[in-house]
Amino acid sequence: MNIELHKISVRELTNGYVDNAENGVKAYGGRLDVRPPYQREFVYKEKQRDAVIDTLTQGFPLNVMYWAVRDDGTYEIIDGQQRTISICQYVNGDFAYMFRYFHNLQPDEQERILNYELQVYICSGEESEKLKWFKTINIAGEELTEQELRNAVYAGSWVSDAKRYFSKNGCPAVKIGSDYLTGSAIRQEYLETAISWISDGNIEAHMGNHQHDPNAAPLWQFFQSVITWIETTFRPTKERKKIMKGVDWGMLYKNYKDKVIDTQQVDAEVKRLILDDDVTKKTGIYPYILTGKEKYLSIRAFTDAQKLSAYERQLGICPECGKHFELEQMEADHITPWHEGGKTTPENCQMLCRDCNRRKSGK
Repeated sequence: MNIELHKISVRELTNGYVDNAENGVKAYGGRLDVRPPYQREFVYKEKQRDAVIDTLTQGFPLNVMYWAVRDDGTYEIIDGQQRTISICQYVNGDFAYMFRYFHNLQPDEQERILNYELQVYICSGEESEKLKWFKTINIAGEELTEQELRNAVYAGSWVSDAKRYFSKNGCPAVKIGSDYLTGSAIRQEYLETAISWISDGNIEAHMGNHQHDPNAAPLWQFFQSVITWIETTFRPTKERKKIMKGVDWGMLYKNYKDKVIDTQQVDAEVKRLILDDDVTKKTGIYPYILTGKEKYLSIRAFTDAQKLSAYERQLGICPECGKHFELEQMEADHITPWHEGGKTTPENCQMLCRDCNRRKSGK
């Protein structure tokens, strides 16, 4: 792989800058692809964007950027997309810095910015070499998420199409699924969730198997099916949606989509569990209702004081096996199990030895 350092002026960089859905983001006379398939959306906040422009106006050195040469002689950004877009947007008049747009600057001020020289390393080589280099040098600025790195490794027609559905503010996935997913679309977290749902968590294997598919329509169709199932099965209210966000709906859909679920019965159970103070993890209510597994609810634990009180009351004797144990050798247990109506109260607490508690829990 060949790597060369070039000096490229802001004037040259911003020449021919476009940012639209049809052509993507181009600069450098149309020869630079600013947002290749594996790159993230623009995520700089106003403060970060202004810091880039301040660096130019002060004449301070800006961190080096990295481009790769394509087979047709054009270029793609490997590292420096956020800085490049910030510069191009400013010169294009998309935002003001220090209350002045670029066109408000004096001619000498404009020239100073346009003549500013950026340091760009340009590399040429095989695709695998460029992607490996991308992962190696991307250690500064906004750290990539795991899914952004996966998009780099598995770049291709499938990723490009999947990002159309899942990776932009206001994208289709945001419009129908924002009530049920956590994270940010532009940081690829919606895409990561969708792939995790369809692949049972085997994200990289799924992306590797579909990297060269012409489109990601099956992923989008699956995602739509999950969301439709949620809304038709549970008919969630605005208040209920607060505890539905971040649930592994893909797993629940796969396991229970063919089961007839009594919506009214579920609604009553949800209401009961929301009001139960022993349920400390309300987002686990729907998984618990469908699976019956209490682990999703994080039932409130007995306090140290309650444990000590029960231990003293029992004189250190395990009521199951009748043997004496030290406090640290015992574990707190609900006398009447929580699912049978038992509460996490002092009078419902007993201390069992570890073996007896394991046996009781396994019944």
